[in-house]
Amino acid sequence: MPGLESAVMGLTDDLQKLACELVAIESVNPDLVAAGSGESKIAAFVAEWLGAEGLAVQVAEPVPGRTSVIGVLAGSGGGASLMLNAHMDTVGAGGMKDPFIPVVRNGRVYGRGAYDMKGSLAAIMIAAREARKLKLHGDVIVAAVADEEVASVGTAAVLERIEADAAIVTEPTEMRLCLAHKGFAWLEVETRGVAAHGSRPDLGIDAVAHMGRILTGVLELDQRLRAGRGHLLLGTGTLHASLIEGGQELSTYPARCVVKLERRTLPGEDGAKALQEIEDVIASARAEDPALEASARLLLERPPSQLGADSFVTEAVEKAATEVLGREPEVIGVAYWMDMALSNAVGIPTVAFGPSGEGAHADVEWVDVASLQTCVQVYLRAIELLCGGPH
Repeated sequence: MPGLESAVMGLTDDLQKLACELVAIESVNPDLVAAGSGESKIAAFVAEWLGAEGLAVQVAEPVPGRTSVIGVLAGSGGGASLMLNAHMDTVGAGGMKDPFIPVVRNGRVYGRGAYDMKGSLAAIMIAAREARKLKLHGDVIVAAVADEEVASVGTAAVLERIEADAAIVTEPTEMRLCLAHKGFAWLEVETRGVAAHGSRPDLGIDAVAHMGRILTGVLELDQRLRAGRGHLLLGTGTLHASLIEGGQELSTYPARCVVKLERRTLPGEDGAKALQEIEDVIASARAEDPALEASARLLLERPPSQLGADSFVTEAVEKAATEVLGREPEVIGVAYWMDMALSNAVGIPTVAFGPSGEGAHADVEWVDVASLQTCVQVYLRAIELLCGGPH
């Protein structure tokens, strides 16, 4: 790997320091926790850091306080451009003690967001800095984005402002090459009854009981999905009931019941298909009880994503990882959603590759510093392969 050895020497201290600085900036997504600060403070830090390292910086703020940062290391021309993407927002602190006071112990950085995914953010910032030492034809783009944990308005805004030939989303993958992930659809089902005194069954219609028929159908549908033909990397789709509410008091027939469902989708499936499945469940329940009144609607969907093993991006990142790791990386798909789907959807072939650690959304969260350094090496080699020559 010409030129890489000198480019990555002595990065451990820089990576550890930068990861700690990022963890120390509270950037809880306010759409998850009302008191969360959002990304403004961390975006200002990232923008200043990248600007000081010679990148051309712009910000995208489609929603006040939800700022994303785009840093571009311009090549000399004629090469492919590569976007490195990491999100800046985190979930809430939960039961963590001192979540924004980073602790370094046994080669790990502990703190909220260390693993998901400020360690990765530090890695792509350092990689962009080190890439200045390479004679690149194509551009390297650092996208530090807002709101991945909820609606991904950050990556959506970035993709409206920049173009790239390829992308790596640097979610933690335990040093494995991720080519696919599931999508999801959030749905709501409402059953309607008639409110009446509990002593008047002749007048009341129980909306909660009617929901029971539908929930039985939901369970049966999930069982059919799990028994069906699965995706090579992702397995099967799933469905579960997440939230339920209904009724107003013990002595009254409930006039309304609402359940919210989550359907995890595979490539080839979407929210319209998920909604139709639930409407079919309702129709089956109504066939058993013609008095049942119910309706369903789609609340939100995020598409699944996959990229072929023969994509030039897949081949480049696989080659880079093989050279750095000394072995071929394991190729995986994951059940959770990530911003990879958005860039693939607009025609930017995207894979995911990131560090090792533990505790995403948990009360103990850490990222392995040595894996961050390995990621920097992989990203730099991928940059050389993709951006180093005429495209």
